[in-house]
Amino acid sequence: MNVSFDDLKGKVCVVTGGCGVFGNIFAQTMLKAGAKVAIMDYKQGRCDECAQGLAKKSGSPVLCVVANVLNKESLVKAKEEVNAELGKIDILINGAGGNAPTATTANEFITEENLGDLSKSFFGLDLEGFRSVFDLNFLGTVLPTMVFAEDMLIRGGSIINISSMNSYRPLTKIPAYSAAKASINNLTQWLAVHFAKVNVRVNAIAPGFFLTNQNRFLLTDEKTGELTPRGNKIISNTPMGRFGEPEEVSGALLYLASDISKFVTGIVLPVDGGFSAYSGV
Repeated sequence: MNVSFDDLKGKVCVVTGGCGVFGNIFAQTMLKAGAKVAIMDYKQGRCDECAQGLAKKSGSPVLCVVANVLNKESLVKAKEEVNAELGKIDILINGAGGNAPTATTANEFITEENLGDLSKSFFGLDLEGFRSVFDLNFLGTVLPTMVFAEDMLIRGGSIINISSMNSYRPLTKIPAYSAAKASINNLTQWLAVHFAKVNVRVNAIAPGFFLTNQNRFLLTDEKTGELTPRGNKIISNTPMGRFGEPEEVSGALLYLASDISKFVTGIVLPVDGGFSAYSGV
């Protein structure tokens, strides 16, 4: 059996959300493995800048395609561009996603003390904000798969969705994001079964807690650098006792993308320092 990642050389890989923290790492990883990479973003300028940065780091050309993961017509046009420039798609990484303040509660719990202001609880959530976050994470995985995976039906391929620790145990304050990521797990299993006869594998990665520029000051105090109460909760429930580095997702990605895992489909692989295994006791 081949135990290298050589089979990824020359494969065509599309990364949605390619300008995000993880999307950028996914693209870098696939470029290092020799794949031909197209990153997708809904903003032209940002997409161009990201593609240029990736190309400079890797020494390989990177295609930028502009599309909205919630607009099928734009995705179809993006697929046509990828096919024309790089060829048929072999690997799809559904990296688009995120949360929003409008889908986040200010309070972790409803208590007798805060009953006077329900605006900071579940009852104060903005419905459109909730729908926007859920759609971005869930339908933003469904629609790209519906469009890009069509290339894989004859030749086979690998689809990698991005789940979260929220999918196992929902975190306080972020109900829409948690619900969407739980749905990703179920969708991953459903698609894995649906595509199994045509050699298209569908799996997911569930990252734990990674310190990035986006969440650094939610988890650490900007002035002192010490952990915030929420950051302390996370570390105390992570057996390895630290946050992950975004690059530490690369091994899981290569494993699921390559033929090394060719009998693996329908799984959700945690990359979490043991968070999902720990009961707190």
